[in-house]
Amino acid sequence: MTAASRSRRGRWAVALAAVLAALAAFTIADCGSSGNTPPALLTTGEVTHVGPIAVSPQPDTPDASPTTQISFLGPPGTHVASITVIGSKTGRHHGRLAKYSTGTGESFLPRRAFAAGETVSVHAVVHERGKHVRVETNFTVGEQVPYPEQSFPEEPGDPSAVQRYVTLPGSTPSSVKITVPARHGAASGLLLQAPYQGIGTAGPMISTQSGRLIWFHRLPRGLVATNLSAVRYDGKPVLVWWQGRILELGFGVGEDVIYDDHYRLVAHVRAGNGYHADLHSIVLTNQGTAWIDAFDPVREDLSAAGGESEGSVSDSVIQEIDVKTGLVMWEWHALGHIPLTESHSSPPSSFVASGPKDEEPWDYVHINSVDPLADGQVLLSARNTWALYDVQMRGGGIRWRLGGDSSNFAAGAGTHFYWQHDAELHENGLISVFDNGADPQMEPVSRAILLRANPRTRTVHLEKAFIDPNRALLATSQGNMQALAHGGWMVGYGGLPNFVEFSRHGKVLLEGTLGRGVQSFRTFLQQWSATPETPPALVVRRTAAGAVAYMSWNGATAVARWRVLGVDAKGHRRTLADVPASGFETKVVLASPTLSVSVQALGMRGSVLGQSAVRRG
Repeated sequence: MTAASRSRRGRWAVALAAVLAALAAFTIADCGSSGNTPPALLTTGEVTHVGPIAVSPQPDTPDASPTTQISFLGPPGTHVASITVIGSKTGRHHGRLAKYSTGTGESFLPRRAFAAGETVSVHAVVHERGKHVRVETNFTVGEQVPYPEQSFPEEPGDPSAVQRYVTLPGSTPSSVKITVPARHGAASGLLLQAPYQGIGTAGPMISTQSGRLIWFHRLPRGLVATNLSAVRYDGKPVLVWWQGRILELGFGVGEDVIYDDHYRLVAHVRAGNGYHADLHSIVLTNQGTAWIDAFDPVREDLSAAGGESEGSVSDSVIQEIDVKTGLVMWEWHALGHIPLTESHSSPPSSFVASGPKDEEPWDYVHINSVDPLADGQVLLSARNTWALYDVQMRGGGIRWRLGGDSSNFAAGAGTHFYWQHDAELHENGLISVFDNGADPQMEPVSRAILLRANPRTRTVHLEKAFIDPNRALLATSQGNMQALAHGGWMVGYGGLPNFVEFSRHGKVLLEGTLGRGVQSFRTFLQQWSATPETPPALVVRRTAAGAVAYMSWNGATAVARWRVLGVDAKGHRRTLADVPASGFETKVVLASPTLSVSVQALGMRGSVLGQSAVRRG
């Protein structure tokens, strides 16, 4: 699951290991190309070093960043004993070694940048598991190109489909309309979304299954959020999300952030090596690392795919980041591993020469989900190749492809997917995928599908497809499929404002929508409990008959009642009202306009959870 903690991986170790062992057995030698047999696996980027160390930039990477660090990731205790780094243009590079907080390796940080187009050779001796091993890699430095940085144009929406509260000034989060209330068998939890587009304020948002707002975090104008999720970091419950600008080119420029259960900032997660974190993926692990993606427009020969010989292309870059140090522990590039000819998007026929006008690079692969697996593998979804890729961390080679024109599996009925998002391997061997089916349109509606790949027979069949029976939903972008504890699935339609909870058998258990034109890249249904560090908000307004008090506590999940206190000149307090909490904001009419007022947020058993400042009526 994108943006989800991998704590469950420990519980799944035995079952998942068996699945991965079976899939890993689907080796290069087994993949012939005669008759109807799937084509052979791509071998570019095979392991060229000794020992279990994963070094990056990966061997033969064609477009490493000029400011790249050189990462050595291995078992606990791994450290670099010696290293030599030589650029074909810039010569020998000196620098320093920085350790990962996980104790699983180090990064070499060069003192100066590499030159575009040069080949860099790395020779190192690395100490791991009580012995020294020789590690080598070589990579080419890419020529990064300028690109248009206009944000994605805003879509019109419904001015009435927003929420407004006296105690939440300046914020108008999207409404959450529940069209099918939670039925028997629906999972418990809260809805975690990050609405943007349409009318309203962008930002991460938590709501109940009835659509009542719990928490909203307003972002500055021009910034949006994606992938809000409740996970664990450093053993504690946290919220994580991406925030930044979504460019019209189709990728994001921003960072990921982690907040605790008091809504305090814990950490920024930024892409390393000169890149910007993209909007598509943020996955936190139990080891204190984060898996993210980035887009990097570079100069590339596109003639093999019918484009210009000196064109530009957006490479998809995957990084594992040490959250505490910000170091890049592992990095992988689609270029050099996924051929341009696998793309189902078309390269531009011409480009604008470098200069005052920026280029529009070809988005040939568009990786949009990252699922780190056991045994040193990573499952990637690439929208524009219609394919999933199982990548090995050590060497960066692709073990197998599923989908697209170069699949290693013969496709069964209903298993084709197009422009897909959010691929994840589960403990029972099933792979979940949100099959957009557009854009351009290839299917009548979007589907959430479960696939079972059989490495022995090299076939894949459709286990289950979830389709909304109430309306024809075709999401041209974004979307997700979240496994729920009771065996059902929460499906977010991304580019559409809709979301649906399905039972394991496909019955609709909950359905809702955000405002017209509003998008939320993913929708999650998760457990979350929080007490804000800030006090409850209180606004008192005078009326002809007395005063009205408005109270809320943005983000509090346990408020059951509100106690309204009158405060006299000496600070003495008396109870004026004790009322049930009503929605996000509770309104109480007061008879006396002269009193100063404070409110207390009460829990289910009457305990005081928080108290507002004193406000004068």
